[in-house]
Amino acid sequence: MFAGKWYAYLITGSAAILSDAAESVVHVVAVSFAFYSMWLSQQPPDKSHPYGHDKVGYFSAGFEGVMISLAAVFIIVASARKWMGGLHLERVSTGTLYVTAAALINLALGLYLILQGRRHRSLILVANGKHVLTDVWTSFGVVLGLVLVMVTGWLPFDPIFAIFVASNILWTGGKLIRQSVGGLMDEADPQLDQLIVAALDRETAARGLAYHELRYRNSGTSVWLEVHLLFPAGVPLEAAHAQATAIEEALEDALPVASRVLTHIEPAAAHDTLHRR
Repeated sequence: MFAGKWYAYLITGSAAILSDAAESVVHVVAVSFAFYSMWLSQQPPDKSHPYGHDKVGYFSAGFEGVMISLAAVFIIVASARKWMGGLHLERVSTGTLYVTAAALINLALGLYLILQGRRHRSLILVANGKHVLTDVWTSFGVVLGLVLVMVTGWLPFDPIFAIFVASNILWTGGKLIRQSVGGLMDEADPQLDQLIVAALDRETAARGLAYHELRYRNSGTSVWLEVHLLFPAGVPLEAAHAQATAIEEALEDALPVASRVLTHIEPAAAHDTLHRR
């Protein structure tokens, strides 16, 4: 697909096809980084990274977003220069066929990547799948511009659609960067928060317990959750530990993502006086 798009640009001189081909260059680089990130995220925890390597997925998404944004800026500049320098197109119909074929292949690939990414809770696959779909919309925009050129004979449709496509790419890149920053900063997920609170309310109420200090973070492929459980006076340590373990297992079963739950057992009576802060 990469080679086909560049061949289409070379035979047509189309600014719109150049925008599609340039985005494919970025995609090849981004996929290479995503491949490394996928491998690294599968590596077990070690002394240097006791929590594992899952968060590399956020770096991968951010890197992909930056690369997409840079490609969009290049496309806008190149299209403007072509427009001001004089437009000349050749073999437009042949180039359009190449771009259309690449778009259809990418459409199937992008949907497959997103499906697998959501199934396996892989931010890397989802981000790459969205990048592929961005490439698809880019290609379809290019095809529409070229069809209008062939129908009307008005050459400025070519750079106009190239700039329009680049603006859409820039928007997608910005969203990927935003998602990456949110993940690295442990931004809360409202939907996940509702699931966790509902499960905790249900499990603690069934045992006559209370809880506080709920915190969680998403590593990209799993959720790390910690919470303090408040027990009434007189509960033996062994019994409290057994109930806490049962709550941990219930939470892990209730959440739709892989999770690691850590509970801290505390007395409900005179709780505030036992804590310095």
